[in-house]
Amino acid sequence: MTAVPVTGAITVDGVLNEDTWLKVVPAGAFIQADPLEGQPASEATEVQIAYDADNLYVAVLCRDADPSGIVVNEIRKDFAGRDQDTFDVLLDTFSDRRNGFVFSTNAAGAKSDMQIANEGRDVNTNWDAVWWVESRRTAEGWTAEFRIPFKTLRFEAGEGRSWGINFARRVRKKNEVSYWSPVSRAYSIFRASAAGDLMGLPALRRGRNLRIKPFFVGGALRGVGERNYDGDFSGGVDFKAGITPSLTLDATLNPDFAQAEADEQQVNLTQFSLFFPEKREFFLENSGIFYFGDIPRNQRQTTRFRPPEEDLLLFFSRRIGLSDAGVQQPLYGGLRLTGRAGALGVGLMTMQSEENEGKAGNNYTVVRVRRDIFKSSDVGAIVLSRQPSGGSSDFNRVAGIDANFRFFRSLSINGFAARSDSPGVTTNQNSGKASLGWEDSTKRLQASIMTIGEGFKDDLGFVRRSGVTRQFYDWASFWQPESLRKRGIRQLQPHARMFHYADPSGNLVSRTIHIANQTTWNNGSFMEYGFEPRVEAISRPFTISPGVVIPPGRYQWIQHLFLFEGDHSRKLSGSIRGNLGQFWSGTQKTMQISLLYRPTYRAVFDLGLQVSDIDLQVPHRSFTTTLVNFRSGYSFSTNMFLDALVQYRSDVKQFSANLRFNLIHRPLSDFFIVYNEAQFTDTTQTAGRGLVVKYTQMFSF
Repeated sequence: MTAVPVTGAITVDGVLNEDTWLKVVPAGAFIQADPLEGQPASEATEVQIAYDADNLYVAVLCRDADPSGIVVNEIRKDFAGRDQDTFDVLLDTFSDRRNGFVFSTNAAGAKSDMQIANEGRDVNTNWDAVWWVESRRTAEGWTAEFRIPFKTLRFEAGEGRSWGINFARRVRKKNEVSYWSPVSRAYSIFRASAAGDLMGLPALRRGRNLRIKPFFVGGALRGVGERNYDGDFSGGVDFKAGITPSLTLDATLNPDFAQAEADEQQVNLTQFSLFFPEKREFFLENSGIFYFGDIPRNQRQTTRFRPPEEDLLLFFSRRIGLSDAGVQQPLYGGLRLTGRAGALGVGLMTMQSEENEGKAGNNYTVVRVRRDIFKSSDVGAIVLSRQPSGGSSDFNRVAGIDANFRFFRSLSINGFAARSDSPGVTTNQNSGKASLGWEDSTKRLQASIMTIGEGFKDDLGFVRRSGVTRQFYDWASFWQPESLRKRGIRQLQPHARMFHYADPSGNLVSRTIHIANQTTWNNGSFMEYGFEPRVEAISRPFTISPGVVIPPGRYQWIQHLFLFEGDHSRKLSGSIRGNLGQFWSGTQKTMQISLLYRPTYRAVFDLGLQVSDIDLQVPHRSFTTTLVNFRSGYSFSTNMFLDALVQYRSDVKQFSANLRFNLIHRPLSDFFIVYNEAQFTDTTQTAGRGLVVKYTQMFSF
């Protein structure tokens, strides 16, 4: 399609009555990806593109034969689009068919922006940009107008440039997804290689891309069991500059993450450490460049109960500033350089932590380089380092190389090799992986083998276990016949996978086989039943619950799984997961239930309950663990939100609460009020409480 120059001014109000829109021939003819892949969309969508010296404008008319059925259930920033009517714009500004930016809205003018790397291998939903959008409902359906400043984006200047572009529309009442430039059902709009071309752009002017964001934090904190509050007032600054059109330098001084969303508590019934995702803003932006290792499987359904399956994440930024005991160390600041230099993707990050409680500070550094080859493949290298201050020899370094090849749109061949270096370690410090996979609209096949040496240590990564070789096999078939769709069933997905772990001598350490079928209905709800034969051989005891220890030995059991996810586009919906059967030396009955209620698109109430009833023979112990979490939120507008998270765990008798008010008073400028409380209900200790106020102000030049 061709962008045209603006004639007169464009007011971004969702009303497409400007002269420009009346003259531009719209692009349309969207093609379905789901349910009828390759067929014309059932509802027409018309898109127009225009520009002036500073902005790119996008206008869309989403026609709908039944406008009363348009679904809107959220207006908060970075809303989840799967459960409502949405329109998305992909801009591949370097036309490399790998990376880009996605801007999304719904019929109420909600905003979501994200950055994608390597065709969605990494999606950074925490990337934030300055842009505007307004939507309107009409008798024909709904409309939206976007204004995206060119200085928000990164691109090569010069005449005759073209960008990759694509549009996606979701009609939720039909659970239909369509694209302007067709995309296979197996993928999403993040598949930049499927994008079309945007022509007609002039020799665009790049902004100076300089942002300075000072912040001020004040508050009071009292720890659990303490009597007095400690007051605190501090400030810092974040700095961002475009070094080149495609390289960005970020710096932070005295960073503070008081506004970060609280973690959801988890019940751990395994012998491994729990995984908590990164939520600190500085580490989330441009995080895709640091991704290293396997290409993850595409997730065709979303469920709150899905844990990560990775045993090794070579770089996991949450470890930055975290001691071996799990204590967060304050950070002096750091630098990050990310972007592209020709065919190279470059990422460099260095952070310095402060000395805390007599422990020396540490420097954390990661360097990542990746070179594009062929049409959609790449090779790369990474180096990670944790170096303590004061000349201590307690360092850790990791270096690795990886390669990711994609052929015939569906075939993936990838792997990596890495080695760690830690003082005093004499055992195998190597790790590596090789993987082969095929995924298209009808099937998924994958096989991989990974080895992690018993001496491999990665202080900037997430390593679930070491001293093992893991084999992984995965098969899934996606059946979507018209005869089932007419009966209300969208898809049948029989699938099976196996994780097999062996020690360096070849002895079995662990094996989990998952055999199941998932049934998805036309409204988006789905149900899965599966059974899992498991074998676990542990060499040392571990605590599964306070006072309950699993002794060493070989354990074998079969568990049955049931999962149901309701139609979350409705005002009232729910989810349930059951895990029943044998467990270690006994039995378990674990139920997870959630209720989601959205009375309007401004308010949400989400109640979750997990109950685990465990009965063990060795040791002869029984226990029940209950976890309750209640999350609610209210959106006063698209720029002002109030959120609350209340949790209780019965096994440790712990209650916690997190309340957060956020006002976006200017683009990329926030005002936060955050209240936290934590207490143990079985003691007389005073509750821990904290109140923090944070103000940020963005200055762009």
